[in-house]
Order: sequence, then structure tokens, then C-alpha cells
Amino acid sequence: MENYPSIFNDVIGPVMRGPSSSHCAASLRIGRLCRDLMQNNIISILVEFDPTGSLADTHTGQGSDMGLFGGFLGWEADDERLPESEKYIAEAGIPVQFAVRDINAAHLNTYLITLTNSKEKRTVTAISTGGGMIEIVAIDGIKVSMMGDFYETLIYCKSPDKILDLINSEMSYDYLIVHDENRHFIEIKAQHFPDELLQEKLASMEDVLFIKKLSPVLPVLSRKGVKVPFTTCNEMLEYNSNINLSLLELAILYESERGKISKEEIIEKMRKIVCILRDSIKSGLEGTHYADRLLGSQSVNFKSQLQNKKLINIGALNNVVMYVSALMEVKSSMGVIVAVPTAGSCGTLPGAVIGTADFVNASEDEMIEAMLVAGIIGIFIATQSTFAGEVAGCGVEYGSGGSMAAAGIVYLFKGSLAQSVAAASMVLQSTLGLSCTPIANRVEAPCLGNNVMSATNAVTFANMALSGYDPLIPLDEVIQTMHTIGMAIPHEFKCTNIGGLCATKTAKNLEAKLNKGTMKQS
Repeated sequence: MENYPSIFNDVIGPVMRGPSSSHCAASLRIGRLCRDLMQNNIISILVEFDPTGSLADTHTGQGSDMGLFGGFLGWEADDERLPESEKYIAEAGIPVQFAVRDINAAHLNTYLITLTNSKEKRTVTAISTGGGMIEIVAIDGIKVSMMGDFYETLIYCKSPDKILDLINSEMSYDYLIVHDENRHFIEIKAQHFPDELLQEKLASMEDVLFIKKLSPVLPVLSRKGVKVPFTTCNEMLEYNSNINLSLLELAILYESERGKISKEEIIEKMRKIVCILRDSIKSGLEGTHYADRLLGSQSVNFKSQLQNKKLINIGALNNVVMYVSALMEVKSSMGVIVAVPTAGSCGTLPGAVIGTADFVNASEDEMIEAMLVAGIIGIFIATQSTFAGEVAGCGVEYGSGGSMAAAGIVYLFKGSLAQSVAAASMVLQSTLGLSCTPIANRVEAPCLGNNVMSATNAVTFANMALSGYDPLIPLDEVIQTMHTIGMAIPHEFKCTNIGGLCATKTAKNLEAKLNKGTMKQS
């Protein structure tokens, strides 16, 4: 079953609230699928994490709990009630327990969730794969692979034969899978659920025990027989060798074939993203307030000092720093952001691209084009690596965001395809091996500094590429190297709240104050 990344699923992540897409948005999507599995009827929940994973010590501070609660309640990832989701799930009368034990997790971001009601008990094993992306890997101990990109119909039955005959005669689908362990269930992956008449026929069959319907949680669906023109930068360059399309045209071509959507739809999808990002920047620069965070509203003072000419004049870079800060502050105050490619790195790409575009008075259409160009670079990263800092360190988050931004900025300044790719390679080379150790278990510092560093690198390396600097190493090789180095980073330095800056005496004191609610905030 082929699964190619989409710009609007994997690279431009969810519109969301919360400090971390790997924690908040992913857990909310997992919770939504759990809710569907139980047909919106849950009376108790147990969530278990492996002690060797990233979630055991971070699920509260980085928002997994908040996201799960929202998902169990059926909310969207940007629901304004999310900061108080614990209160709402308690009011709904659904007790949720958390436990840490050896669950033999193969992935660092593994959830083992037990759901019960008066009629049944189900278990779901799910993983967060980075940037809000997920995979359900088991239901009731039976291996599956559900990423939230199909309408999933599960038919539990005594014997599948007659049921399969009916489905094949009355429904079109993408995949039909019979799971045969302990108890049969048939999994239908499709672009829609069975129609009401077919559901009634199925429900009336003697062999059918019950039917479950799990709605997709991703904006762009998959389908059988998906074909894309390329998946790596080298493949793109070879594909383009005789047709000489621009990087924008190639990005649109890829996403159109991947998602079966028109150029106009792609442009409008990105327009909505750019509008949300600009609103977030505006909101940040007006000032944000939230109790449970380390850093207050700092971009407001930066803007004031810049307007009063009290800062060093570094041109567009000042705009970029200000925008990155604003976006990070909106994120940490539970405002609406877009995970591009993750929530922890949400300032890098839009801060660099929109900050530079505003500095030179570029149009909204030009911003949209630059963001799409950035998106195709992200596809190459998603195909060959990961955006999850818990898996491969923060270079795959901030470095990736900066790499994408650099390509977009080169395009904004009428640079060539080769120059965009060169800029992307140089930024990524400069961010290899970054650890992920958020202070006080909050995704704010050194995250803000890493976002600023990578965003300003994007502008700098864009200029260098436009001047003809040689990146030496092809982009694909740099992506592969980033992944190799990231995977070799010790476990305690990959968002586990165990080692690095988060383990310092001061960080632990700050964490204790935040957890007790005794730290003064702005």
C-alpha cells in the first residue's frame, strides 16, 4: 500500500493550538479515531506510555493529555476550549487514567489506549510520527495501518465470506483487508463510508456482529493507485531535465497528482494557510498572555524598539526575528498556529518567508507561491527522513523549516530552481545534529532561539545561493545525512525531558514553579 506524503498533510501541518504538533495535534487525531471506534460511547479510558519513550515524562507539559482529551470529545485541533479540555472531559463524566509501564513500544511516541463502555472493551496502539501525523498500528492487538487518510469501515464478523460478496457487488473501495486473529474483522479503506442501504444490509446479516466507522482526520485523502512524478530531489531534477518547469510548477504538479486536486484548489488551500499565519503574526505583535509558560510577550517590545530605531539595522532579518518571535508566542499562549512543519518549529518557515516578503512589499500571491516552493522541499525531507524531534533531534524540525524557507525566499527573489535547491542544502548542512531538550518541559526555549537561528540562516543562505555559492553536497545526500546523525543522538537528548538544558538545576526549578503555578507570567 503506497503512501506518498502530501504538502498539506505532512509538510504544512495542522491548524492547531498547543505547544507541540507531535504531542497535541497528533494525540487529538488519535483521540478522534478512538472516539469513532467506540461510536462516541466511552465510559473510561486508560492511556499507557513506555518508560523508554518520549511521552512518559512529557505528556503533561507538552500537551499530549490536552490533545487526547479534545480528541475523545470530538473537537478540532484549533478548538478554543483545548486549554481547558481536562475540565470538559471531567464534566463529560469520562475518567482518564495515565500509566507508565513496559508496553514493548517499537516507536518513541507510542500510545496504548484502552477504551471501555457498558458493551465492549477495545485497545488501540497508535504512534505520533511527527508534525501531527499519526498511525494506528494495532486494534485489539491485531496489526493494522491507519493514518487517518481514508474513510475506514470496520465490520466485525463471525465469517467474512458472504459479507465480502455483498461489499464487492455494491460498493467501490480502495482497499479491502480481512484481519483474521481471534475474531474476524473486515477493514474497508475508501473515499466514503458504505451508503445507508448497504449499511442496513450488512447490519442485518447473521454473520455481522457490529460495524465501526472511523472518519479521516487528514485534509488530503489517499487513494489506491496514487502516482507521483517524483519523491526525491534527484528524481525531480531528472524528471525536469527536458521540460524545464519552475520549482513552483513542480510543487503544484506533485500535489495535484498526489491529492487529485486542481491547481486552483492548491493555491486556495495555501492562501487560507497564509491568511491564518498572517493573523497569528498580527496577534503575536499585539501581545499575548498565558499563565503556564516560561517566556512572556517579547516580540511587542522588539517591534517598539525597531520602530524607534533603537536596534541594529540588519534589514529583513529584524522583520524575520520579530515574526518568528510573534508566532512562537502565539503558540505558547495557546493561540491558533499552523504546524509548518511542526508546532515546535512553527516560527521558522513562515517567519522567514512572510517576514522577508513583507519587508520587500511582496504580494499575498507571491507569499503563497514561495510557501508552495518551500512545500516541495518538505516533501523530499518527509520522504527520506522525519519531522519528529523525538525521533531524530531538532535538526529535523528547525533545520527542515529553514531549508524549506530558504528555497521559498530564493524563488521570491526570482532565483533559479538550482539556486533554491542550493539554498535548501546549505541551510540543512548548518543545522545537523541539533538536540531537543526544551527547558522546563515547555516548547519555548531553546526552541525560540533555534527557530530564530534557522529562519535567519534561511535568509542568509538564500542570498548566498542567489550570489552563486556552491553547496557542494546535493540536497538528498544532506537529508539522508541529517537523518543518520539525528537517529544517532542519544535518547536523553531527544525531547524526553531527561538530559541537556532541561536537566539543569535552573530548568528543574523553573519546571517545579510552573507545575505549582507559582511562576509570575505576562
